[in-house]
Amino acid sequence: MNNGFVRVAAAIPELRVADCAFNVSKMADLVRQGETEKVQVICFPELSITAYTCADLFFQHHLLENAEKALNELQMLTFSTTAAIIVGMPVRAGNQLFNCAVVLQGGHILGVVPKTHLPNNNEFYEKRWFAPSTSTDIQNILLSGEEVPFGTELLFSDGKFSFGIEICEDLWVPIPPSSQHTLHGADIIFNLSATNELIGKHQYLRQLIEQQSARCIAGYVYASAGAGESTTDVVYSGNGLIAENGKMLAASERFSFEPQLIVSEIDIERLQADRLRNTNYTNDKSTHIYRTVLLEDAHFTKFQLKRTFHKHPFVPPINNRDASCEEIFSIQVGGLAKRWKHTNSETVVVGISGGLDSTLALLVCVKTADKLDFDRKRIIGITMPGFGTTDRTYSNAVNLMKSLGITMLEISIKDACLQHFKDINHNPKVHNVTYENTQARERTQILMDIANQRNGLVIGTGDLSESALGWATYNGDHMSMYAVNSGVPKTLVRYLVDWAAHQLDPVSKEILQDVLDTPVSPELLPANEYGEIAQKTEDIVGPYELHDFFLYYMIRFGFSPSKILFLAKNAFAGTYAEEVIEKWLKIFLSRFFAQQFKRSCIPDGPKVGSINLSPRGDWRMPSDAIAFFINEQ
Repeated sequence: MNNGFVRVAAAIPELRVADCAFNVSKMADLVRQGETEKVQVICFPELSITAYTCADLFFQHHLLENAEKALNELQMLTFSTTAAIIVGMPVRAGNQLFNCAVVLQGGHILGVVPKTHLPNNNEFYEKRWFAPSTSTDIQNILLSGEEVPFGTELLFSDGKFSFGIEICEDLWVPIPPSSQHTLHGADIIFNLSATNELIGKHQYLRQLIEQQSARCIAGYVYASAGAGESTTDVVYSGNGLIAENGKMLAASERFSFEPQLIVSEIDIERLQADRLRNTNYTNDKSTHIYRTVLLEDAHFTKFQLKRTFHKHPFVPPINNRDASCEEIFSIQVGGLAKRWKHTNSETVVVGISGGLDSTLALLVCVKTADKLDFDRKRIIGITMPGFGTTDRTYSNAVNLMKSLGITMLEISIKDACLQHFKDINHNPKVHNVTYENTQARERTQILMDIANQRNGLVIGTGDLSESALGWATYNGDHMSMYAVNSGVPKTLVRYLVDWAAHQLDPVSKEILQDVLDTPVSPELLPANEYGEIAQKTEDIVGPYELHDFFLYYMIRFGFSPSKILFLAKNAFAGTYAEEVIEKWLKIFLSRFFAQQFKRSCIPDGPKVGSINLSPRGDWRMPSDAIAFFINEQ
């Protein structure tokens, strides 16, 4: 494996019906191509050596003998290749004929898997020619001069990953064999198929493969017969599909007359991480005895991934933007609505800085008031100018509160902070952490006291990314009575505010657009000589898009730092230099471990996506754990 990835291929060769020698020669071409592309397992379609549509020719000894001779040619080819090859052919065993998958590697036949569920309908009548796997208890057969394992309960493994096999119709039954294969340890399922095309069938097939791969938390490689098959009554399009845990990774061009090798990588570590977290995963594991056949431990050189990774894994796809954003806002609004009603609070109180996080929190408050049919004046927005507040953020804060029709208060924190500096004997010209945190805690005190005064609920504005990095003042902006953004990472905050801007009136939209264009900053240090923000968060802790990427793969899948670095270099190639990515990953890991004590006592807030850092649910971690490091390789 390469950083946990296995490279697999669905091969769609050029075929001729009943011409085994021709078929194997074309299959060999794709095997050699796969070798060039460093593929580790190649799967061909059902009955690919003979072609699927031979019908009563399957009863001809000549065809069956030619199929075995052709298999022997492929077997010889594998002496000079490293990949495991899965081919389809008719196999005789115990005076019966079986539709089988044959696994080859290193010049040997490793195993033979017969088909279990034979179609019996108007289009196919396989029971006319083949026996189902359930009709025999044979454990080993003689094929090509070798005694080899035979049966459906075979898994093939190199010690790092394993795969199982099912054939075409096996996938379409209520409980496919692959369900048990994966429960017994298969990471990937290979399906040799010959599915004809009908109106609407292709979309259903894709959904079926995606669903089965998700249900089994597995990779799924599907190789189906192509244009070389007989078109006497039906047509075959050559479907090559590769899926991973519910997501389609790669697909062939349908109805192509050219041979195709569809290649992608399946992340075994990702699958295994999800299985570890799902304690119900093996509940329905059967008592059947599975046999494991060892693959050769082929030493593949590292390969450049063909699949790509989204830079912003928390951000929904743009083609589903409206539905996704509506759902996210609904979760936030639902959480706040329950808390607002449960506490019988007259008001909600939120600090408005003119930045992204407080803007999103305010929008959630407004939507919640509207949902509950409350007057928006019950929302108290407070802008609290300090030593670092710029005219731009101040104006955006004031104008946004006015445009949304809430109650607005302005309370400067400067005098209070200066008095506090005097009380603790701190020189206000020393712009250190005391200088910064005094302002943050003064703002929180104001919010809390106004909430007490107005029978209110303080709404937290901090987001998931800030929680991960500990980018909050302990018992300052770190604290609130309900944190509506606690499950929303920074990249998603930006996405939501941008979407909301297009749902509001022109004045509010213009304000939100300028908020989006403003650098992220706590504004706790004085502005520069031009009155602009001098303290830019991403200059200090690093780009949030990188940190969100690190956070997603560390928490969602438990990946090692070296694996995360590998993925980040793939996703951000051309955006950040590799040494820059590594630098910020080290900072992320250092801060994430060092700042756990803040997360151990964060306020309540709604979980929005697959990741949250609440100490009461999703993330339970000791505050004094030793930080991980990037392994030197």
